[in-house]
Parts: sequence; C-alpha cells; structure tokens
Amino acid sequence: MTQITVTPPDEVGFDPDRLERAASFARRFVEDDLMVGTDLLVARRGRVALRSTAGFADRESGTPVAEDTLWRFYSMTKPITSVAVMQLAEAGKLRLRDPLSEFLPSFTNMEVLVGGTAESPETVPAECPIRISHLLTHTAGFTYSFIQQHTVDEIYRNSGIDVLNFSGGLETVIETLAGLPLRHQPGSRWSYSMATDVLGRVVEVVSGMPFADYLQQNILDPVGMSDTSFGVADEDIGRFAACYMPNPGTLAPVLLDAPATSTFRSPGWSSGGGGLVSSMGDYHRFCQMLLAGGMSDGGLIIGPRTLDLMMRNHLPGGVDLTEFGDPLYHEGFFDGVGFGLGFAVVGDAVAGSVHATEGECSWGGMASTVFWVDPIEEISVVFLTQLVPSGTHISLRWDLRTLVNQAIVD
Repeated sequence: MTQITVTPPDEVGFDPDRLERAASFARRFVEDDLMVGTDLLVARRGRVALRSTAGFADRESGTPVAEDTLWRFYSMTKPITSVAVMQLAEAGKLRLRDPLSEFLPSFTNMEVLVGGTAESPETVPAECPIRISHLLTHTAGFTYSFIQQHTVDEIYRNSGIDVLNFSGGLETVIETLAGLPLRHQPGSRWSYSMATDVLGRVVEVVSGMPFADYLQQNILDPVGMSDTSFGVADEDIGRFAACYMPNPGTLAPVLLDAPATSTFRSPGWSSGGGGLVSSMGDYHRFCQMLLAGGMSDGGLIIGPRTLDLMMRNHLPGGVDLTEFGDPLYHEGFFDGVGFGLGFAVVGDAVAGSVHATEGECSWGGMASTVFWVDPIEEISVVFLTQLVPSGTHISLRWDLRTLVNQAIVD
C-alpha cells in the first residue's frame, strides 16, 4: 500500500482556506445523502496538498472510507491501457497508423451499419481499415452495449456483449466484437466504446503474454501500484468498497454491488477499458508518473515526448468532442475539449466556459470517479466514490476543477 504524506498547501502554492472548499464540496455529497463515501486527493509539484475522506466504503457493513480502500476504477483503466499500447509503439512493435487487422485478422473485412434494424441490419463495407490510432481516440466505430443511442448499441446487447458480466476471456470477447457492424466509418466520428478493450487484446498479441501480465510487469510493478489488479483477492475483500446506484426519486444511494458477491472477485476477462480495481495511493502514483514525464520509482515507464503526443488533441482539424463526437453527457459538456491518445484534453477553456488549464488531460469512470493531470500547473487530482452511473452528478467534474484552480495563488 502506498503511504500518502500531506504537505501544507501553502508550500506548493495553494491557499489553505480556499483549497478546503474542494474538500467541503466532496464531503457534502455524503452529508446530503447523495453518495455513501468519497475520497479526494489534490497534489501539486509532486506533493499531496489535500487528502479528504468522508463516509463509508461499505455502508451495510459499517466500513468507513480508509487510506487503503479498493475501488472499481472502471474507465479510469483506459489511460493505463493506452500507456501500455504506446510502450509497444516506442519499442517499434506497432505504429499508430497500423491496421488493426495486422494484429487481429478477424477485423479485416468490417461492415458499417447504414440502416435497417438490430434484427435485420443494413450494412456497407468499411471504407478504410480500423487503425491503432482510431482505437486510442475512440474513432474506430465501436460502441458499448449500455449506451442507448444507436441501433448498433442494441446489436451489442442482443449479442450478449456486456462488459460488466461477460465471461470466456479477453480473446473471446474481442472475437465476438469483430463479427458485429460498426456504428460509423472508421475515423469519421468519436464514439465512446470498447475500443480500449480491443487494445488490450492487441497488447496480448504483440507482447506474447496475457494482457494482465503485461500490465503487471511493465506498468503496475514499476510504478509501484501494488493494489491494482483485475480482481479482488479473498484477503482484500474487507478493503473493497460497495457500489451504489441512485434511487430514481430521491437520488439517495441504493446498494448495487456488494463486495462479497461482486463479479470483481473473479472477473471473467481482463477489460482494458474498465476492469481494474485500485486504491487512491496507486492511482496517485500513476498520475505522478504522467506529470513527471513518464518517470517513476521503477525508472522511465514511457518517454516524455510520447506522453506529450498522447496529451495533444488528435481529433481531425483540432475540433472538440461536441463537434466531432456522439453525445455522452449533457449538451455542451465537452465544449472546448478534444481527445488525445487515451485522455480527454482541454483545448479551449473559454469555449467550454470552464475554469481549467488548456492542455489538462482527464477521464472518469462509470462509478462517478474522475482524475485529471495539469502539466502546466503541475497539479493532479483524483476523486473517488462508487455511484453508478457517472452521469448522476456529472457537473462535479468541472465544479471540482473550479474549486481546485481557484485555490492556486502562485
């Protein structure tokens, strides 16, 4: 377990009273019975300036949020998988422009939905191959079964692809996906999707080792992320948080996934898009590695110029997700925000009317977790809770940025 030492905020350029506003904001979700427990960490210049916990990790057992609580990180797995892919690019084992079919031949002749129904789809051949860059930027044309916007989403549900409950292993999941139509032509639009899960399978094939083993040897162990894995061991079940969902009428949390019976105890596959369980200390170490140009205690994890490339907006013409993407949250949520290789990237804070730094990279998870790293101000923030879906209190992502950034005084 990573031990976290808190530095007086004024030693790293924060006003202590102003920074406390962020802690109060996080605690209020618990006090107002909107979340069961929260954990907030703010760091600057490599030092933690704020750590604030509130409420329960497991309300039913009376277990409070603790230093070493284990959380479902869901889509905050994606940046870790993306780093793994870029490590292989650095090693000359793949290129961003390489066709996916070079590594996974079942994706050679993809079809794109143009009409019909989920039961009787009308398709045309893909106009270009899916490339590794399309997977990293979510522009390949895949989707998720839990999204309910498009006929292909329904086709995923009908096929039995459920990223939360699928069994049979990573290869089986991805081979099933290869037989389904794409939502759009590769490279033509941003659609949040299972693309990062496909990348996990690419890592397996290219590295010649199971995806989980590759992450362990090349990222988790070198960064010192000893609490991070694709499952929860029996001896750690007492540290594992319960997961909740909002009551439709009051938004009060209702138990959804108890630790003792959770599928995370014995997951059926290693999901590079959302399968990791981790702790605050571990994800903080990952964020610090990103801000340190790829350097961690275990050496250089990924090159600084590679990270710089990952943290640029890769959407065509530098457009934002509002213009180029399918809607994910409320209208305008992604104004001024592009997408890099595994992260959302703030490109124009004025266009987004947000209190954020241009160049800041972020993403969140389905259980309302979120993180961001700000290379300009040398800030990283991780907010953890367990409330599904993430859109329940989606404005907290930008509200937290405001509360952290307003506390900077040098």
